[in-house]
Amino acid sequence: MDLQNQMKQAVALAAVDQIQNGMILGLGSGSTAALMIEALAMKIKSGEIKDVVGVTTSFQGEVLASELGIPLKSLSAVSEIDLAIDGADEVDTKFQLIKGGGACHVQEKLVAALAEKFIVVVDSTKLVEKLNLDFKLPVEVLPSAWKQVQKTLKDLEGEGNLRMAQKKAGPVVTDQGNLILDVTFKNGIAQPELLESQINNIPGVLENGLFVNMTDEVLVGKVENDTVAVESLNKI
Repeated sequence: MDLQNQMKQAVALAAVDQIQNGMILGLGSGSTAALMIEALAMKIKSGEIKDVVGVTTSFQGEVLASELGIPLKSLSAVSEIDLAIDGADEVDTKFQLIKGGGACHVQEKLVAALAEKFIVVVDSTKLVEKLNLDFKLPVEVLPSAWKQVQKTLKDLEGEGNLRMAQKKAGPVVTDQGNLILDVTFKNGIAQPELLESQINNIPGVLENGLFVNMTDEVLVGKVENDTVAVESLNKI
């Protein structure tokens, strides 16, 4: 296992250590979250964790959790979530996030918003001083509105392009049946809270990948003296 995957594995295990019996859990999407789901399933199987129920943030996560025997409920069937654990594509020093690299950010944001505690698990490569300098901001749009939204984003100095599928012809289609515009803003995103609101007020936008003032704890996998360690960050 290479160092990056070792970091992901370490933070996944550290997050699972915070799960308690009887919790309703938000189970995130992406490679690090998948490792967390696998670690949770092992603890359930061993009897170390009991009576937990998962709420997944993607169809991919639902399939994985179901295959591993984790009890699941739909988001509409729960009124609260005790603990949500998910990855991120970028995390800044104020715990603001960009998510949506896997085109699941709508469900991810719904789950995070319902959680009493939201833990983000990342490796050290995801930490940034300023959002959107390296990773594009995903914006989910209605298929009939993407051109109109793309034009409006230009008024906000955002250059957005349809995300295209890798192994099929045409654009990526989300679990909700919509399209994704990946957007780059000149000089990055200086005011995430303002921009999140501005984008979501554009007609035709379902949701964007800025997660503002939602994160309670960030667990970071890092390498120190060729040894993988996990650090819980403090918000700046």
